[in-house]
Amino acid sequence: MSLNHYLDQLNTPENRQLLKGILRGIEKESLRVNQQGYLATSRHPSALGSALTHPSITTDFSEALLEFITAPSTSVAELLDELDEIHRFAYQQLDNELLWVSSMPCQLGADTEIPIANYGSSNIGTMKKVYRAGLGHRYGRAMQTIAGIHYNFSVPDDLWRLLQRNGDRREPFQRFKSEGYFGLIRNFRRYSWLLIYLLGAAPAVCKSFVKNRSHQLVPVGSDTHSLHTPHATSLRMGDLGYQSDAQSSLAICYNSLQQYIDSLGDALQQPYAAYDSIGLRDQQGDYLQLNTNLLQIENEFYSTVRPKRTAESGETPLQALSSRGVEYIEVRCLDVNPLVPGGIDRETVYFLDVFLLFCLLSPSPQMDDSECAQIPDNLMRTVYRGRDPQLQLIDTGGERRLQDWGLDLIDLMQPVAKTLDSAHGTACTVHRDAVNTMRQRLEDPESTPSAMLLAQMQTNRETYYATAMGMAKQQRELFVQRPLDDQRLAHYRALATMSHRQQLDIEGADNKTFEQFLADYWHSSRR
Repeated sequence: MSLNHYLDQLNTPENRQLLKGILRGIEKESLRVNQQGYLATSRHPSALGSALTHPSITTDFSEALLEFITAPSTSVAELLDELDEIHRFAYQQLDNELLWVSSMPCQLGADTEIPIANYGSSNIGTMKKVYRAGLGHRYGRAMQTIAGIHYNFSVPDDLWRLLQRNGDRREPFQRFKSEGYFGLIRNFRRYSWLLIYLLGAAPAVCKSFVKNRSHQLVPVGSDTHSLHTPHATSLRMGDLGYQSDAQSSLAICYNSLQQYIDSLGDALQQPYAAYDSIGLRDQQGDYLQLNTNLLQIENEFYSTVRPKRTAESGETPLQALSSRGVEYIEVRCLDVNPLVPGGIDRETVYFLDVFLLFCLLSPSPQMDDSECAQIPDNLMRTVYRGRDPQLQLIDTGGERRLQDWGLDLIDLMQPVAKTLDSAHGTACTVHRDAVNTMRQRLEDPESTPSAMLLAQMQTNRETYYATAMGMAKQQRELFVQRPLDDQRLAHYRALATMSHRQQLDIEGADNKTFEQFLADYWHSSRR
C-alpha cells in the first residue's frame, strides 16, 4: 500500500483520533562536571536515589553519566514537563556540580580516571558493572562518556489493526505489528542521515577527547584547543563515537523479526580474538568483562535504532522480542542540543513524530547487501561533511546531493504532518511548523544546530569547552531559579527513598554467588 492510501484512511474523523494515541518517551544523558568543567569523580548522589532501581534517574556507563528517563506519554507537553522536572529536582540535589550540556564530553583526564558506574553489591548490580568494565577495556572509557538522547516511539494497537484491515493481511496480529515496526526500522536506516544533518549538535570537541587517538579533525580557526571538521554535524555518530572496527563486521538483518533475532543471536556467540586477549578475569580473579565474545550482551550492539519489548524478570531483550514481538522502537542517534534547556525541544519532538510516522506508513522493501553497505557510508559522509552544500550521498542507482534528497523527503512528509495536525484540531499547525523549520535548515545549512554552535564559538572567540561551560552555567540558573514546589519535591524524594529500599531488598534476596548467577544467566539466554 502507498503512503497516500494510508493517509486517506487516517484522515477520516474516527480514524484520525488514533494518532492522538502515539506514545513517546525520552531517555536523556548528561555528564556531571565540577565547576572547572572536569568530569566529576564523586559518587552518584544518594539524594537522587539508587541508580539500580530508580524509575526516572539512573546512570549509564560512568558514575558521572546521569540518565533521566520520562514515563511514556501521549502528550508532548507532559513529556517535556516531566523531563524539565527531573532536571530541576537533580539540580536541587547536586552539590556545586553542573550538568554538561553537550553530547561530546567535557575536559577529560586519563582513561583510568573515568569512574565506572556502581550499582551496589547484588548480582544484577555486579553484572551491570562488569559489563561496563568490559566496554571500557574494549572501546576505552572516554568513548563511553559521550552523551545522547534516546527517543522511544510507538503507535496504538488500534492503528495497527486499521492498517492490517486495510492491507487485507491475515497473519496473527502481533506478527503483523512486529513486521510493521521492522518496516519502519528499515526506512529509518535508509533516511537516518537526514536526522544527523537536521538535529546534529556535536560539530566540535575538546582536544582532550582525542588525545593519543588518530582522527581527521582540524583546529577551529586559530583555536587549537577545539577540534572539528568545517562541515561536521554530529561527531558523536562518527568513528570517534559509537562505532567500532569489531562491530563493523556484523551483518545484523532487519528484514524480519526472526532474521534480526537470529543474526544478533549469532553475534552474541561469536568468538573475537582481540577480546579474548583481554582475558575474562585479572590476576586477582576479578572479572574484566562478562565474556570474550564479539558482544557481551545485546545492548553492546551499537545501532541508530532498535526494536524493543519490555523484558520480564530474568528475560533477555532478545527473548522478550521472540516471545511477544516488538512493542516500540528506540531512536538512538540524537545529540543533546546545548542550545535548548534539557537538550531537546517541542519542535524536535513534533518533527520526530512526523519522520517516524512517515517511515512507518511508507513502502519499505527488504534490504539487500548493497543497500546495507551504503547506509554507514551515507552516515559517515553526513557526520563529517553534512553541511557542505555539494555533498553527495549514495541513492539507488547513483549519487545525489544531500540537500536535494532531503528536500524531496520533506515534501513527502508534509501530508503526514498535516494528518497529525488534523488529529489535534483544525487550528493545530505544530507538526507542519516543525517540518517547515527543518526545510529551512536544508535550504540554509547555517541554521542547523551544528552550524549555530560553531558560529557562537567563533563570534565569542571561545573554545568548545568555554562555550559549553558557559551554556551549562546558564542552564543551571534556569533550572535552579524554578525549584520544585513542596508537593513535587516530596514526590521525587519519595521515589529516591523507595529506590534505595528496593536495592537493599534485591541485595538481601541474593542466594547465589556471582559465578552461579552468571552461569544461570548464560544458560537461560541460550534457551
